[in-house]
This record gives sequence, C-alpha cells and structure tokens, in this order.
Amino acid sequence: MKDNSLSNILNQYDSKEQIDGQLYTLNLGPTHPATHGIFQNVLTMDGERILHSEQTVGYIHRAFEKISERRNYSQITTLTDRMNYCSAPINNLGWHMTVEKLIGVEVPKRVDYMRVILMELARIGDHLICNGVTGMDSGAITGLTYMFIERERIYDMYEQICGARMTTNMGRIGGFERDFTPKFHELIKDFLKTFPPRFQEFCNLLERNRIFMDRTIGTGAISAERALSYGFTGPNLRAAGVDYDVRVAQPYSSYQDFDFIIPVGTAGDTYDRFMVRQQEVWESIKIIKQAYENLPEGDFHADVPDFYLPEKADVYQKMEALIYHFKIVMGETDVPKGEVYHAVEGGNGELGFYLVSDGGRSPYRLHFRRPCFIYYQAYPEMITGSVISDAIVTMCSMNIIAGELDA
Repeated sequence: MKDNSLSNILNQYDSKEQIDGQLYTLNLGPTHPATHGIFQNVLTMDGERILHSEQTVGYIHRAFEKISERRNYSQITTLTDRMNYCSAPINNLGWHMTVEKLIGVEVPKRVDYMRVILMELARIGDHLICNGVTGMDSGAITGLTYMFIERERIYDMYEQICGARMTTNMGRIGGFERDFTPKFHELIKDFLKTFPPRFQEFCNLLERNRIFMDRTIGTGAISAERALSYGFTGPNLRAAGVDYDVRVAQPYSSYQDFDFIIPVGTAGDTYDRFMVRQQEVWESIKIIKQAYENLPEGDFHADVPDFYLPEKADVYQKMEALIYHFKIVMGETDVPKGEVYHAVEGGNGELGFYLVSDGGRSPYRLHFRRPCFIYYQAYPEMITGSVISDAIVTMCSMNIIAGELDA
C-alpha cells in the first residue's frame, strides 16, 4: 500500500515546487463551521496546497453500543436516531427490523409499505441537506435556503407519525404506534404534487451551473478500486461507478415490489457524488408514489404483545394490558438467544446492526455499522495535493455526519 506518512511525503517533496518555502500546520476543525460537525483535520500545508492530513475523531463519542448493553430492546431506538440525525427514521426502522429478525416476527405488508414511504422521505431530506450545503460551500447559498423549506415539510409528516421532527424515535418493534393520520395523507399528497417542480428549480440552479461544475468536477476524486478497499457503500461508492445498493442486493421491507433504478457515476468526484444524490431524490419520489398508491389494507403492527405497547385506554381499564405495558417498559421480556446482522440503505450507505443475544433483556453485544466512520478514513487520500477550498467541498459531498461518525 502507498506510504502516505508525513515523513515520506516531505522526503519526496521537491523544494523547488514549494510555493513560499515554508510549511504550515492548519487545524481544520473541530470547531469550524465548514467541517459540519465536531471533528478535526490537522493539515500540513505549503501555502494553500495540502501535503498531508491527519484526522481526529471521537469528540462526541457517546458510547451508544455500550449503553445498549444496559437497555432493553425498545429503549435502544432512541439511541439510533442520534447517529445520522439527517435521516433518523431510517436508523429507527432499521433497528426494529433487526430485532424482528432475531425474534422471528413477520410484519404485515402494510407495515412494509409504510416503512418504505417514511424511509424514502428521510432519504430525500438527507440528500437535500447534503446537496444544499455542497452548493453553499461552493458559494451558492440560495438553493440551501429553499431546500430547508422542503425539509420542513417532510418534518411536518414525521410529526404526524410520532410527534417529533428531527430525533424521531419513530415506529415500534413490529410496526407503528398508530396508522397514518388524515393530516398525514393530506400532507403527503400535497408533497408528491408540489415537491418535484420545486426540486427541479434546485436542479436548474446547480446541475449545469458553470461555476459549480468548475468547483466540483475532478475535486476529491476516488477510484472504484480504492473506494471498495476502504469499504465505501451508498452514494459515495455509486459515484465511483460501483452499482451496489442494499435495497436491491438484499431487499428488505418489500423493496422488491417497487420499480426504481440505482444512479451510478463514473469519476467518483464531488460532482458525481452530488449528481448521484440528485438522481436518488427523483427515484425516491417514484418509490413513495408506488408505495402510497398501492398501500395495502390491514394492520399497522404485527401481533407481538411482548414487544408492542397496548393501547393507552386499555392500560387504564384492563389488567392484562397493564401487565404487558409494565413488562415492555421495564424490559421484563426475554428474547431468544442468537446472532443476527441486518442492514438497510441509509442516507450514507449500508447502515448495519450486528446483534448478539444471550437470551437476556438487553443485547449481549451490539455493533452499529456506521457508513460515515468507514468512508471518512479515505478523506486524507482524497484531499492530498488539493487546495483548502477543494477540501471543504469534498468533505461536504461525502456527507460526513458527526453523530454517525462517532456514535
């Protein structure tokens, strides 16, 4: 493997190529708005040119995996949406599917479709922020301000499902707490009608904008081979030309029922990462339309009384419901022994949950496969030799979420 150590780079650096004959150390982060999170890059620079980068992570490490070993399975949901908080419902629902795989529960078809609708709304919201901020970091803030309006409309729909907007704690093991409300139906119909032309305006603003293209094409490129070596997944891998998406490779939640394509780039640079996310927004709209128009009848949760909270009115009036409520909240329900891995296609790639159960009330071991933590390791290689302004847009186009990076 190529030696990217600072000493090796400096030994190979021709003094005649130096810009001003002096090397500088620059701390990019941890408290810098352009890093979009709490992490640090110690840059060795010759003028504006980056010769070496060393990362420091863990500023907001909250030990979620160890905390999970002391919480019951329902309580862990609130930890998952604190990872990638830009698309929190995907984290929540992915965790519920993992537990359902362990306990052997098959949810109704309606639950699958409801989950797909909400996960694709979350994907749209995630991509809107990433691409809006990529435009802002290249000098075009207008698109971001308008896309924030659209994200708020998605949050309005979250609120109808779970009462929360950003850290959602959405859904339950086995399904949802309640069915879609009349207001939700009203909001999503309006969104499907009015969002596409508004998003098209954002596309028109940046996709063929000469200044934006000059700032992003060729910036922060990584080859398909190197991306795979690092363990990339998601839009960052697809931008490098690798056609891999968990929704197609290992379908879950009835994704096999829907017709959609997987956008793939070629160059693996900032522009391709931007365009892959742009096209995925359009594909998510297609999936939501199919799921909503063909939403099956039936229950919005599976028959799993050991994990699904009973109706509050029943808790007040029926002893059996009160007992189940107590057992679930206090974590009195044991689960089968076993070892499972379940992955979903998160906003940043394959979000996986590796769960080991010894039959107790809490996981014996739980590991989150966090896409950000994996692909951020490639960041120094992607920015070496570039200038500081290119390093900023490269970082943004990778969509590094500090909560998911550190967990």
